[in-house]
Amino acid sequence: MQNNQQLTDLLALDLGLNIVNRRPYAKEVFKWQDMDLLPHSSTDTLLCEIFEWNGRNWRTTGNNLIGFLFSGENLNQIKNQLINVPKNPALIPDFEFTKESMLEYGLSLPSLFNIGINGNIKSAKDFSVKVNGVTKSRITNIDSPGVEILRNYSEFTQSKSKTYRKNVKFNFLSTSLFYAESVEVYLEKDSGVALDVSFQTQDVEVEAKINTDTKKNFVLKYTGNQAPFAAKFTKGKDFDIS
Repeated sequence: MQNNQQLTDLLALDLGLNIVNRRPYAKEVFKWQDMDLLPHSSTDTLLCEIFEWNGRNWRTTGNNLIGFLFSGENLNQIKNQLINVPKNPALIPDFEFTKESMLEYGLSLPSLFNIGINGNIKSAKDFSVKVNGVTKSRITNIDSPGVEILRNYSEFTQSKSKTYRKNVKFNFLSTSLFYAESVEVYLEKDSGVALDVSFQTQDVEVEAKINTDTKKNFVLKYTGNQAPFAAKFTKGKDFDIS
């Protein structure tokens, strides 16, 4: 498998960048892979969840495509298959959210990685989240449950065209989900500044490298069922129904 330096070099070449002695930034990786940050993240976020785009932000509709395509035992079977779609190496270099990009993406970003922020990020001297070991699950037309979903989707667009147009055609489907094996959080602040980080310990192993009043450095390793932090979205009308 390609290592981080090879992947970083490939990213830099494709985007026409000069990346020396640093990790790629999140914005660069997201542009390279055509992926977007999820507006929320939980362990029950599944492939084929339906999102809408308001011109600035993603928002889930609360629906999943399979709810329109299947029912009864078939629905339960497909749902379980979606839950168990394998996560494979995404061939994305380890990358970094800087303080500036966290402010740009929105203060909800740390929560996608199970990080709690107490205080205003703007008051930090330095703040970064380094993302390591990215994996990806995806829907394909050669594996279950993608085969069944695409077959039923083709029929759905014809037989229930009104429901299709209202709920799916102009919205977006999560056709790939991205997960982190671990993240490293670094916070530096002036003494007395009311800013701190916290973590839920369920399904997370936390290693403290530095934990003082002015500097904090933690590594979070995720165990059990992970929550995705990003997705690749496909417009409903462009979902492959061949």
